[in-house]
Amino acid sequence: MRAMVLNRPGERLEERDMPVPDPGPGQILVKISACGVCRTDLHVVDGDLTEPKLPIVPGHEVVGTVAALGEGVEGFPPGMRVGIPWLGHTCGTCPYCRMGRENLCDRPGFTGYTIDGGYADHAVADARYCFPLPEGYSDAEAAPLLCAGLIGHRCLKMAGEGESLGLYGFGAAAHIVAQVAVHEGRRVHAFTREGDKAAQDFALSLGAAWAGASTQAPPEPLDAAIIFAPVGALVPAALRAVRKGGIVVCGGIHMSDIPSFPYAILWEERVVRSVANLTRQDAVEFLALAPRVPVRTTVETFPLHEANEALDRLRRGALTGAAVLLP
Repeated sequence: MRAMVLNRPGERLEERDMPVPDPGPGQILVKISACGVCRTDLHVVDGDLTEPKLPIVPGHEVVGTVAALGEGVEGFPPGMRVGIPWLGHTCGTCPYCRMGRENLCDRPGFTGYTIDGGYADHAVADARYCFPLPEGYSDAEAAPLLCAGLIGHRCLKMAGEGESLGLYGFGAAAHIVAQVAVHEGRRVHAFTREGDKAAQDFALSLGAAWAGASTQAPPEPLDAAIIFAPVGALVPAALRAVRKGGIVVCGGIHMSDIPSFPYAILWEERVVRSVANLTRQDAVEFLALAPRVPVRTTVETFPLHEANEALDRLRRGALTGAAVLLP
């Protein structure tokens, strides 16, 4: 099979021929038709996440069809379209797994980080962590649902039920969350890089009530804010924007250091919290919700061998919506 492989953090991915893997017990072999390019992939490639399996095939927004079954797998007939997300395995026995918080598992496996992922034309995955995908989406359109959508969904739940919502960083996740929030009747305020009128116009086209730079104050106090951009300085900015008792959710897996800030902007029972990974229940909920909204993903496709270009574009903030690789 053809795959794009990270040999060492900080280096460009290498295109390589590899044997098609055989599915082991409990696994399925998936013939990949699309794989989203997520900011987490960028953190793996750039070395911000420090414990990858090396060499590693990145990618965890994987769409494909079942090609073969390992021993003991049922419910995945050959040819079935499935998605493979970031959470690839949990131990099932640690305290977090036993209390239903598998996203915090002590011994997890992550697709495209500790388990070879979707920057390839085949992948094997634990069948328990694969999901049927809703109709009405092409393979490329479905790919961002598997991380941008799932993590965004979890972030939105953690943000509470307030009507006024801020989204800091209007990329792949925010453009999905905005549609869900508008569907729920919330007023969405989109914060972008200074001068990024294209992103601001994109947010307004998806139903945002206001769009501006992250240095600006919104036109009303926010009930909650979700930060998708990996910029620690946005935490105090968001705290200043939320009302008393407001919630600031940090939705990324990595963020630059948060600068010191006065206690006054945290006081009055404001909350800062992170979101870590996802659970299988998040996937079940969101993949049922997306077609009801309906969520429409905006994607730009690249051939698999142009994975480095797609990552460069993401790094520069030069994408509208999500990049997707097509083998």
